[in-house]
Amino acid sequence: MGNLSLQSLMRRPEAGAFLGMVFVAIFFTIFGGILFLSPQGVASWLNVAANLGIIAVPVGFLMIAGELDISIGAMVPAASMTVAIVSGYYGLPMIVGIVVTLGFGLLVGLINGIIVVRTNVPSLIVTMGTLFAIAGLVLFLSIILTNSTSVSMPNIEPWAKALFGSFIGGTYQVLVVWWLLFTAAFFYFLHISPWGNWVYALGGDKSSARNAGIPTDRLTIGLFVLSSVSAAFVGMCQTLLFNSAQVSAGQSYIFNTIISVVVGGVLLTGGFGSVVGIFFGTITFAIVNQGIYFTDFDRNLSSLIIGVMLLVAVLMNNTFRKMALSATTKKKGATA
Repeated sequence: MGNLSLQSLMRRPEAGAFLGMVFVAIFFTIFGGILFLSPQGVASWLNVAANLGIIAVPVGFLMIAGELDISIGAMVPAASMTVAIVSGYYGLPMIVGIVVTLGFGLLVGLINGIIVVRTNVPSLIVTMGTLFAIAGLVLFLSIILTNSTSVSMPNIEPWAKALFGSFIGGTYQVLVVWWLLFTAAFFYFLHISPWGNWVYALGGDKSSARNAGIPTDRLTIGLFVLSSVSAAFVGMCQTLLFNSAQVSAGQSYIFNTIISVVVGGVLLTGGFGSVVGIFFGTITFAIVNQGIYFTDFDRNLSSLIIGVMLLVAVLMNNTFRKMALSATTKKKGATA
């Protein structure tokens, strides 16, 4: 009975992600010392995880469904500039800037989703096109409207600053709270609501899912909208937090989110993954990304250490999953 329970746990997408998170946390605790575990140390990687995690889960949904969205790399700075131009440069009410920003994210998600389902062009190619299109459009409009590639936003309405751009205790970004709330909602969507099974079915076999009556086209479009709006939300919050926006910021989210999702146990081939696993994967990446600064290692080795540590986490995740699936297959063969 104990073996069955162990195998059941090992089969979970989040099993390897959790072990990877524990591994890197112990590693940097040993080499980073007490400062790594201090409130400031925890805040350094928790703030990174929050900004990344809000986008990572929707991207994970798309990957589970067999799709990918890399246009988030342009959507984050585009949203930052949108709210800064609308409510900062032109001085319109903050609520207008927020609505326009999230509406822009909604529009981009609709465009991505509709093109993918109508043309059957791989989503990687479609979102690569929108990535460059959005980046070029934002740069062009920023120069035309403000004659600059950066916009300051010094006078933010207090309610907006408190909700989206403040620090809790002077250390933790309020975005951490939003991250936890969004994660809970995403967990309900994927693991409790009936729509979650639709996402897994979409990634397993799209034709069979369509024949079973699942609205595959609407679901795909909806997932692209969720991904784009989530990226827009993070970009907006960053502007409200730092009181400024730049055209160029945000490209790193493309690789960082994919790494977090894969470390979290989501298969690139689709049909397998969990919100909890992505949550652990995001924390793992954030710890590795920030932990190097608490050690005595040469900072020039940071990229090497990040690459090796993340590779170890992914290999650990894959190894546990293969062991579990192998044990299950043998058991079925013995029963037959």
